[in-house]
Amino acid sequence: MASSNIDNGRERDGMDRGTVGSAQSGRLLVEVRQEGTSAVVTPAGELDHHTADLLREPLEDCLAKGFSRLVVNCSRLEFCDSTGLNVLLGARLKAEAAGGGVHLAGMLPVVARVFEITGAEAVFTVHETLDAALAE
Repeated sequence: MASSNIDNGRERDGMDRGTVGSAQSGRLLVEVRQEGTSAVVTPAGELDHHTADLLREPLEDCLAKGFSRLVVNCSRLEFCDSTGLNVLLGARLKAEAAGGGVHLAGMLPVVARVFEITGAEAVFTVHETLDAALAE
């Protein structure tokens, strides 16, 4: 398994599992960057049973590298099913165990509705924008 890097503003490449989905479904791309003491993880596309590991691995990599505050920029996330929700819930538990948390930012209405229906919005810190999440 290749390691992943957190680089300021640099998209992770396919060999690094960053163009995540290009070899599988092409439906999810995940970018990771460092912003102060936070890791900003930006999934773009559809998060479901087929693409969940493509987000799980970068989230776990960030935690393994000592980032306990994860900001998930959801502004480019077009779909999220229960499997995707479970990936985020799992990351939240691990981040909280490390003294941090998972902050969700910029959710599109279709994705926000999944969190609302399931009640998951109550266990995450949700921000209107990425800037608001980073300012906290």
